[in-house]
Amino acid sequence: MNCFRIIFLFSIIISSCKNEEKKYDSGFTYLALGDSYTIGEGIDIEGSFPFLIAQEISLIDSVKIIAKRGWTTDELIDTLNNLNIGKYDIVSLLIGVNNQYDGYNFDNYVMEFDYLLSKAIGYSKNKRNVFVLSIPDYGVTPVGKSIGSDIISREIDSYNDLNRLMSEKYNVMYFDITDISRMVLNDTTLLANDVLHPSKKMYGLWVEEIKYQLLDSINKN
Repeated sequence: MNCFRIIFLFSIIISSCKNEEKKYDSGFTYLALGDSYTIGEGIDIEGSFPFLIAQEISLIDSVKIIAKRGWTTDELIDTLNNLNIGKYDIVSLLIGVNNQYDGYNFDNYVMEFDYLLSKAIGYSKNKRNVFVLSIPDYGVTPVGKSIGSDIISREIDSYNDLNRLMSEKYNVMYFDITDISRMVLNDTTLLANDVLHPSKKMYGLWVEEIKYQLLDSINKN
């Protein structure tokens, strides 16, 4: 008699880090580094962009997320430096919104993002499959508007100019999803119930922007 088993692997919380992992059928491993935008704050983790990417690209066998709401670049660095992380086929990095929100010195972001991207590349089996996502513009959300949308948007653009240049420096893929985040102005269903973070619908649009280039890169390995 044939038996079929579906194994769900749930990771433990390591220190202050949210560390999620799920097994798929077969193929590549994917490590996603970031903050609330990576864990899918305000929605089920299955609706976050890393898991949606895995659903769209069947070659991905497992997804591991190291991220937490509110993390700045230095907090992600501290966490990574205290973890023993192996090699992954695919690695993504999305970080910086909390640096901007907390009013951190921009020069610190320059140095720390550079360090994090080099770490991300170090975790990869093949640099070809490392990618960076731009920071969404929360200035267009109701929460952002109450703070000052114009200032937020300008500063987010500056952060994204930097992470784009760093991606070019290290020759990794870069996906600009900031314009998608600004579609909230005309479609509030792109926001989670907290009216600050992306909904599964918005993450789906991010994945449409990412999946073909990422799949092409994987197939070239």
